[in-house]
Amino acid sequence: MNKRIALSRLSLVGLLLVSGCNLAPHYQRPAAPITPQWQEPSTQGAKASSLAWSQFFTDPRLQQLIRLALDNNRDLRVAALNVEGARAQLGITQADLLPSVSGTATKTAEHLPANLYSTQSSGPVTYQQYETTASASWELDFFGKLRNLREQSLEEYLSYQATQQATQLSLVAQVVSAYIALAADNDLHQVAVETVASQQYSYNLVQKRLAAGVANEQDLLQSRTALESAQADIVQYDRDRRQAAYALQLLLGTTLPPQIAEDASLTSIHVFPELSSELPSSVLTRRPDILAAEHTLKAANANIGVARAAFFPSISLTATGGSLSSHLSSLLGAGTGGWTFVPTLSLPLFEGGKNTATLDLAKVTARSDVAAYEKAIQVAFQEVSDALVGKETYQQEVGLRAADVATNQRYYTLAQRRYQEGVDGYLDVLTAQRSLYSAQQTYLTVLSSSLTQQVTLYKVLGGGWR
Repeated sequence: MNKRIALSRLSLVGLLLVSGCNLAPHYQRPAAPITPQWQEPSTQGAKASSLAWSQFFTDPRLQQLIRLALDNNRDLRVAALNVEGARAQLGITQADLLPSVSGTATKTAEHLPANLYSTQSSGPVTYQQYETTASASWELDFFGKLRNLREQSLEEYLSYQATQQATQLSLVAQVVSAYIALAADNDLHQVAVETVASQQYSYNLVQKRLAAGVANEQDLLQSRTALESAQADIVQYDRDRRQAAYALQLLLGTTLPPQIAEDASLTSIHVFPELSSELPSSVLTRRPDILAAEHTLKAANANIGVARAAFFPSISLTATGGSLSSHLSSLLGAGTGGWTFVPTLSLPLFEGGKNTATLDLAKVTARSDVAAYEKAIQVAFQEVSDALVGKETYQQEVGLRAADVATNQRYYTLAQRRYQEGVDGYLDVLTAQRSLYSAQQTYLTVLSSSLTQQVTLYKVLGGGWR
C-alpha cells in the first residue's frame, strides 16, 4: 500500500515536471463601470466600426493631407519604432524558452625553455593542443517563469501596437481639425475683407453726403470707426490663418501644399457620413487606447506569475561534448572525444524578503492597472456621450445661425435703402452692418465647431477599427 502511494506521488511529480505549471492568476476582464448603452435617439447611417478614415473623410484635399501626415509625422514614427522594439524584446523572451547551443574550436600552443626542471633532460619543448567543443544549456520552466516572461513581453508588444493605432487615429483627427481651423480662419478673413469693402463704400457715400450738406460729421466718424475696426480684423485673421497653416504643417511633418492652404474653406469640406447614435457601450473595448490599457493589465497579471515563480527552485541542464588532440589531423579521430553533463538545482533559501516584496509590488501594480483600465473606460464613455450630445445640438445651432445671417442681411439691405432715401440716420445703417458682420462671424465659428465635433465623434468611437 505504501509502495503504491509512493508510486502515485512520484507519477504526479513527474507529470508536473513534464507539463510544468503556471503561477499567474487567471485573467478575467474587469467589468466596465458604465451603463450598457447611450440613451440617444437613433439615426440612420454608417456605424463607426465599419468606417476607415478614407471612407469617413472623403474630401480629396483632406485625404492628401492625411496621407502626408501618416508618411511623415514624427510622433507616429516614434510609436512605430516602439512597436519594433517591443517585437524585438518579445523575440528575446521567446528564445529563453529554447535550449542555448554554442560551439567552439581552439588551438593552444606552449613553448617551454630547456632550463626548467621538467625539460632539462629533453631540452626545450613546444606543445600544441587542438580542441573542439559543443555545449548546450536549458532552463526547465517547471513553474512558468519563462512562459510568463514571454506572456508579459507579448502583452507589452500588443500594448505598444494598440498605442500606435491610437496615435494614428489621433493624428488623423488632429490633421482634419487643424485643416478645419485653417479653413475657418480663411473664411473669417474673407468676410472681413468683404465687410471692409462694404464699409469703404459706405464711408465714401457719407463723405459725399457730407460735402452736399445732407450728412453730418458724426455720421462720417461713425462710418470711419466701423471701417477701421474691420481693417484691424483683417490683420488679425491673416495672423490666425498663417499660424493655423504652421500648426497643420507641423502635424504633416512636411511642407503644406500652398494651394490647399489658400483654397481651404468650410463651405468646400464634404459632409461627413452620418453615424448611428444608438451604440452599445461595449464598443469602447475596441478603442485602441482601451485595448492598450487592457494589454498593460494582462502584462501586469503575467508579471505576478514571474514574481511567484521566484519562490520556487530553478533547474538548468548543461551538457558539453568535444574532441581533444595534440594534432589537428587526429582531432576528430577515435579516442579523442569527451563529454560532461551538469544538472543544476538553484533553491532560494534567504533573500531578506526581496521575493515577497517583489510579489507584493507585482500585485499592487496589477490592481493599479485595473483602476487605470476602468478609468480609461469611464473617460471614453464620457467623451462619446459628450460627442453625441454635441453632434445633435451643433446641427440645430448651425441651422439657426444660418437663418440669423439671412435675417441680418435683409435688415442691412433695408437700412441702407432707408438711409439713402433720407428716412433714417446713418446710425441705423451702422447698427445693421455691425449686426450682420457679427452674425457672419458667429455662423462661421459655430460651423467650424460643428465640423470639428464630427471629427471628435469619429475619434472617440475608435475611428477605423473593425
